[in-house]
Amino acid sequence: MSEVVDSKGVKKKFSHPKGLYVLFTAEMWERFSYYGMRAILILFMTTDMAAEGLGLTTETAGAVYGLYTASVYLMTLPGGWLADNIFGQRKAVFYGGVLIMIGHLILAIPGSPAIFFTGLAFVALGTGLLKGNISTLVGELYENEDGAKRDAGFSIFYMGINLGSFFGQIFVPLLAEYNWHLGFGLAAIGMFFGLIAYKVYAPRYLKEIGVEPKAKSIEKTGKSNSSVTFIIIAFIIGLLVTLQMLGYIDVTTATGIAQALGLIIVVITMGYFINILFNGGLNLMEKKKVTVIFILFVGIAIFWSGFEQAASSLNLFARDFTDRFIGGWEMPAGMLQSFNSGFIIIFAPIIGALWVKLAARNINVRTPFKFAIGLILLGLGFWVMVEAAQVAASGAKAGMFALILTYFLHSIGELTISPVGLSATSKLSPKKYLGQMMGIWFVGAALGNLIAGLIGGNFDPENVLEMPNIFLNVVWVSIGAGLIFFAASPFIKKWMGEIT
Repeated sequence: MSEVVDSKGVKKKFSHPKGLYVLFTAEMWERFSYYGMRAILILFMTTDMAAEGLGLTTETAGAVYGLYTASVYLMTLPGGWLADNIFGQRKAVFYGGVLIMIGHLILAIPGSPAIFFTGLAFVALGTGLLKGNISTLVGELYENEDGAKRDAGFSIFYMGINLGSFFGQIFVPLLAEYNWHLGFGLAAIGMFFGLIAYKVYAPRYLKEIGVEPKAKSIEKTGKSNSSVTFIIIAFIIGLLVTLQMLGYIDVTTATGIAQALGLIIVVITMGYFINILFNGGLNLMEKKKVTVIFILFVGIAIFWSGFEQAASSLNLFARDFTDRFIGGWEMPAGMLQSFNSGFIIIFAPIIGALWVKLAARNINVRTPFKFAIGLILLGLGFWVMVEAAQVAASGAKAGMFALILTYFLHSIGELTISPVGLSATSKLSPKKYLGQMMGIWFVGAALGNLIAGLIGGNFDPENVLEMPNIFLNVVWVSIGAGLIFFAASPFIKKWMGEIT
């Protein structure tokens, strides 16, 4: 139990709804499967075929990694639309879990690259249905006025995410040391457990939440003009075709496709926000809140572009330039990523309680300020990697402490951005676009993951002297973005209204 002070100064005790722990468990097993597989993905792709890997170059593997992880989150946008208009959030989550499990089972089959990429496609489609919609269900458990309580609830939910990823990033890489496909198969088993827990307990504890599609239960407050939508779509298609003809987009290589997808994500997202703002039937206050969601989208994309290098450039650094011996045992490179999840498990309840305690004293740290803190911590983490890269450039191997300290700083930054951003998006979104707005939030993660993959593709083990500069560029972008959020915080706060 915790206490919070309402607008009249009255202290109220609260506990979190039991439905939160149902969603906590389902998401925990889904993240076990996703992060467990992700921990070995780029290592598997860059391992020689003689050692049963795919034998891809670092550049191609980085592009494929970026395309896959971007697609995982990009699919949350159509996943949100399907939930809002056809399935409802509850069914969308279950169907998504089934597709994810099938995808991991396909990845467990030794065979051609075509089989491997088919498995990745199933996982991406399934995650698109599950990821955004399960977060929407968490937001639906709370009343709009319960801002601090909702933030704390998302922090608990976030701890479930990282509990799953912690164990996934330990056991999947361990199995993969013996056989890559055993690792992929274990990820499928994890998703199976998540589906069972969700199917058994969701009807009892979620009751009617998420059963009916929101488009059927919410009356439209304004008229939309379909011709405006078609004009925007035509503009996007025309722009992309023109860029292809002029040679700015090259889809003949994996790297070219990844670069093109990054541009496509930016153009489509801009078009989507323009459509919602001018053709979505929103009032002025709703338009201001949607604009804030766009600003947060930019912030989270920058954050993930650095953070998600844990599985690309930082993973390769762990394999090739880090001393991973503990006594006579060498830790698998992918296991180092579990430190991030371990830090989240330890500090998520502490950070969540901190927000509630501050709210109880009528001190509400606003969302843009929290974003600024997270971005600056991201930059500081990469400053540590600049120093580690300089050690590697001198011909020695860096100690594991550098990566562990980086993951610590990134984890605290993640806690000030990701669960808070999820919560803010659920509160700021117009009700009839809730699923789609949550999808847009994850499209920001898609863009960040794609950039992280492309940066990882530039990580050349044969050109060690370039590594410090690669990491230093991330330092300046992250800290610069954090300072901008600090400066803009008072202005963003006004457009958020009563939302914290």
